[in-house]
Amino acid sequence: MDAEKGRIRKVVIAGGGTAGWVAACALTHQFRELLDIVLVESEQIGTVGVGESTIPTIRTFHRLLGIDEREFLSSVAGSFKLSISFENWKHQGDHYFHPFGQTGLGTWSCEFHHFWLDSLRRGMKSALGDYCLETVASRVNRFALPEQADGGGQQWSMRWTKAPTSVERNDLSYAYHFDAALYAAFLRRKSEGRGLTRIEGKIREVRQDAANGNVTALVLEDGQVVDGDLFIDCTGFRGLLIEQTLKTGYEDWNNWLPSDRAVALQTESVEPAVPYTRAIAHEAGWRWHIALQHRVGCGWVFSSAHMSDDEAAAKLKAAVNAPIVRDAWIVPFRTGRRLKAWNRNVVALGLASGFIEPLESTSIHLTLSAVARLIHLFPHEGIDESLVQRYNDVSRAEMEHVRNFIIMHYHLNQRDEPLWKECREMKVPDELAHRIALFRDRAFAWQGEDELFRLDSWTHVMLGQGVVPKDHHLLAQGLKDADMARLFEAIRQPIDRTVAAMPSHQQFLERYCPADPAVWGSRRPMAVG
Repeated sequence: MDAEKGRIRKVVIAGGGTAGWVAACALTHQFRELLDIVLVESEQIGTVGVGESTIPTIRTFHRLLGIDEREFLSSVAGSFKLSISFENWKHQGDHYFHPFGQTGLGTWSCEFHHFWLDSLRRGMKSALGDYCLETVASRVNRFALPEQADGGGQQWSMRWTKAPTSVERNDLSYAYHFDAALYAAFLRRKSEGRGLTRIEGKIREVRQDAANGNVTALVLEDGQVVDGDLFIDCTGFRGLLIEQTLKTGYEDWNNWLPSDRAVALQTESVEPAVPYTRAIAHEAGWRWHIALQHRVGCGWVFSSAHMSDDEAAAKLKAAVNAPIVRDAWIVPFRTGRRLKAWNRNVVALGLASGFIEPLESTSIHLTLSAVARLIHLFPHEGIDESLVQRYNDVSRAEMEHVRNFIIMHYHLNQRDEPLWKECREMKVPDELAHRIALFRDRAFAWQGEDELFRLDSWTHVMLGQGVVPKDHHLLAQGLKDADMARLFEAIRQPIDRTVAAMPSHQQFLERYCPADPAVWGSRRPMAVG
């Protein structure tokens, strides 16, 4: 059937892994009565499987799919995440958190960090993170799910007249760490329970319509032919449909993001799980440390122009300080994006659509976002070019926004090694250069329409990476010292009380969502904390 001329009746997902099973779970949830949905994968083909850290948008996605949080976390040996701990990024020995939550209390015309900057000018000593619940909880490895209530995190509707005596924060912005293989298995069970057909097999051939170039069928090694109207390419970096078949093209971002390889391994858990991802800069890139219930995922991201595979593997093994349960493997990657995420009747998801290194844990988010976009724009009556263009335009803008945020971490540094000097001196995209200049000049940050990273995120990272604003908003100077002190205490005290009442993250996991050891096999995690 020609999908450009007729209704889409059958969707074929090529490849499993996180991207394939996210797509399967979402499509079967939305269209199980309307579409025939098939997923083709081979258990003989491994997945990259190192992306185990997420951002809070995954919770919204799960709610839309009716996924129960406790069931999910128990099934994937998951843990919670409040922030990312950036270590040694500005220079060796430096540290800051990029938290998920709101910081402080501002007005509609003057955000909180302007008041904080003015307090420093007056000689008042504090850290910006003192006014963020997620940062304070991260510092002491605590976590809980407080009752939701009205009144937390509100903005002053007009200019302040009198500092409040108490500012309660009853919400908590968090995400998850989980085992990517267990997550794919969890989503597979959900999808098959909703009517999805899974076909085991390797794809030998991709057939196309001779007239218009559309993909018409996948031919498997055993000769089975799987035809369809719309195809979703989840075949990873190789892009079997989107690139090898349709020759879509790729835009390389290595000139801005020099890391092009990673070494990954897994260790036993030898200490309590922390509620944040650790991102630790080193001389040729950075390394991650992600604590799950049963193990720790570790990786060494690096530039092959500045470090060899053997050196990277040796340095990672020396840094982990725990028994290794899965030895190191190399993951080469190419940062960039397909020139079209949707080409003809093929939509690429996950690594097939492009890749931005996992520094801010956006890989899974970009897949979730792309699937939601596809559902919203689903071509049930046939594929129109206007619809495809809209999908591709939004996909490109989203990828570029995330790309620029990641570039900023590399560019804003004070390290001495060759890689970091090159990044500091490189010309960055104009939009990012403007953001940095505006923050440096006037402490002004913003979140544009449809952009992922919030104003608070830009503020914490630019300050954390060493950008010192020359000036800030005039309104901050109008608050008297006593009112400024009262405001800051009104924000800090409820946060400190809330965190003091929290159990440790490890204790909360053991009580709320303990994973059965059968989930991950015979190896039990060490009893900690």
